[in-house]
Amino acid sequence: MIDFRKALLRAAPALGRGALSFVVALALVALLTTWAGYDAGVLFHTLFAGAAGDGYRISESLLRSIPLVFTGLAVVVSFRAGLWNIGADGQFLAGAMAGTFVALHWNGMAQVLMLPAMFVAAWVAGAFWGWIAVWIRVRREVNEVITTIMLNLIAVQILAWLVHGPLQEQAGAYPQSDAVPAAARLPVLFAGLRLHAGAIIAVVAALLLWLLLFRFAIGLRLRAVGHNPRAARFARVALERYRILAMLLAGALAATGGIVEVSGVTGRLYENLSPGYGFTAIAVALIARLHPIGVLPAAVLFGALDTAARALERDLGVSPVFADIVQAQVILIIILLETPAIRTRLQRALAGVQARMPFRGGEHA
Repeated sequence: MIDFRKALLRAAPALGRGALSFVVALALVALLTTWAGYDAGVLFHTLFAGAAGDGYRISESLLRSIPLVFTGLAVVVSFRAGLWNIGADGQFLAGAMAGTFVALHWNGMAQVLMLPAMFVAAWVAGAFWGWIAVWIRVRREVNEVITTIMLNLIAVQILAWLVHGPLQEQAGAYPQSDAVPAAARLPVLFAGLRLHAGAIIAVVAALLLWLLLFRFAIGLRLRAVGHNPRAARFARVALERYRILAMLLAGALAATGGIVEVSGVTGRLYENLSPGYGFTAIAVALIARLHPIGVLPAAVLFGALDTAARALERDLGVSPVFADIVQAQVILIIILLETPAIRTRLQRALAGVQARMPFRGGEHA
């Protein structure tokens, strides 16, 4: 039987370093805003009220975190395999386009099968988008950073072509698709709120990825490929096979976020469907220390930050790029915490904490 309490305790040190990075980033933001002439106390009060002031704002924060969970998981699985997947945004859009295409061309088939068919189409499209990059890496030794970034741009242009052409709404007034049928929409969880069943799917996806990476041999091999390719090859692990598997899985996860966004929130395709979820997902995954369970609270943090940034702009006139500043600082602080001197001090401090825990060792980032 799986002991979730033990697993969480084992992951605590890695997740603690991510949380520390976020707290330090907020402290730096407080100093920056004070220097800029804002009252830091008022700013953080508005920040909290905008993200969690009532049930509606909490639901909106959770809603904005859903695509970040899926794209964050996509980054986790690819980074764990040693692949710098910067293409979660393109994979997200590939899933959204494929799933929407199926919904708009279902024509007369059983309505109950529409939603599952949309998800399958999204998985295939996202996995294919990830496969392109890893195939070029395996066969031509082209760095996946370059190919995934280029594939992001290609996905954006394909989306623009679709909503200006083949999938443009029948009225032709705006560059967007027609709304998907009601049978293609995910149900909302609470009346009067927009939070939908995609939140449950996101939690299940994180748990399944955790099981895959840390409770099955295939996950051990996948992590070995990323952690020490030479040792993995010596142990007769097929590096290319597991790299391809990782990118297929990453593409499918990001694509799930795309179709969940269409089916649960927007109801149609349009340009700028993703405001950069795939890039924010990198920060989410780094805060989570590449741990699938850690992605959940990290995504909620960034979802709340995005919701709060809108309140800051509305109430205090603070630019919405505030959220981007925090994200950038988090990444820089995480890099700083990985320097040998600081990491050694943190490990010694965490070792003292772990010594007082009922369980020790296990999963680490």
